[in-house]
Amino acid sequence: MSVDRAVPELRLYGWRDRAVLGVVLAAFAAGMGQFGVVAALGDVAREFGRITHGASLADQAGLSGTVLGVGLAVIRLSSLLALPLTGLADRLGRRTMLLVTVSIGLGVTVASAAMPSYWWFVAVFALGRPFLSATTALAQVVAAEQTSTRDRAKAVAFVAAGYGVGAGVTAVIHSLASSSLGFRGTVALAIVPLAFVPLIAHWVTEPDRFVVAEAARDHPMPVLGPVGPRFRTRLAVVVALAFAVSVITGPANTFVFLYAQNVRHLSGGDTAAMVVGAGAAGLGGLLLGRWLADRFGRRPTGAIGMVGIAVFAVLAYSGGSGVLVVGYVLGVLSGSVFAPAAGALVNELFPTSVRASVAGWWLVAGVLGASIGLVWFGAMADAGTRFGVAAVVTFLPAAVAAALFWCVPETRGREPEDLWPSG
Repeated sequence: MSVDRAVPELRLYGWRDRAVLGVVLAAFAAGMGQFGVVAALGDVAREFGRITHGASLADQAGLSGTVLGVGLAVIRLSSLLALPLTGLADRLGRRTMLLVTVSIGLGVTVASAAMPSYWWFVAVFALGRPFLSATTALAQVVAAEQTSTRDRAKAVAFVAAGYGVGAGVTAVIHSLASSSLGFRGTVALAIVPLAFVPLIAHWVTEPDRFVVAEAARDHPMPVLGPVGPRFRTRLAVVVALAFAVSVITGPANTFVFLYAQNVRHLSGGDTAAMVVGAGAAGLGGLLLGRWLADRFGRRPTGAIGMVGIAVFAVLAYSGGSGVLVVGYVLGVLSGSVFAPAAGALVNELFPTSVRASVAGWWLVAGVLGASIGLVWFGAMADAGTRFGVAAVVTFLPAAVAAALFWCVPETRGREPEDLWPSG
């Protein structure tokens, strides 16, 4: 355990300490729970639709891009309920809400696997989504609050890696065993991380930063995510960035397995190899992103990662199977560069008293961006299966928002207490 000399009254941890490992495990659980529908989207379309030999996306996949896009948008929009859940963490505590959200989210996700129709599946899976989204956001908050500036980007990257590994495990298992698991078995895999909750409860502790803020006389009690006027300019920039990057990542990441398996007809083994390759690239990207964020700053690293996400997502949907694999792997690399820089920046820009509520607004903006992106991308892809055109008109305009990183101060090498001494 390491204590930062600049803030001796706070008990802070290294990025590999058990207090951080606990929230990494929570992020892993959320990744497994949330990614089941993405990994098994092709099976979902086949299960509830009808495949023919026509040229349209509906003929090849079983359900149209519009139907899939609307269903996925409903699931994404349900994450709006994560705002009050994360806001409650500013009142009831980070640890309490983390354990509540991960337990309920995984339990409801397992139940969704038994639903009899597409829209019933969408409805029940959507009930669990906000709890798992709140888990992911709170894991980032706790990791940031438990560490000092020298370890914060590492801890945030570690949490992102935990989520990515959880999602990747689900994708690999589905790719190799889809014929026996189907989409129901893949989604029901969420029962595995549910068994980890007692271990998470044992490892995760309440951050001292929250304990100190809770004891302050004038600390706010946000429940639905209110953020005071002095924070709102920064919040507006953060919200705009989250919206823009999610317009890209929402459809790019959600449709990729359906595109690979139902349109490009990649085998399960090839898809699994693609996921494993992307996992290795993602790990390298997190290490690179953490180093760049600590060496050159959060803002340039975040901007480079965001532009890379858009460019490589366009590449993935613009060619044959080889181009898809290259674009997907490089897109994951770019997203992993983006994650530690953006995660550290967002948590450092705001004081402890509203940090969880800000995380909720980041989620809300991301949900809205992803939902709009999913519906727009799905509708464009329906028009003659033009995935390449859909990618260009959806992803590249959103990448321009990377310039917004320069509308907030650089936080590299600074503690949140330095930026907001009274917070």
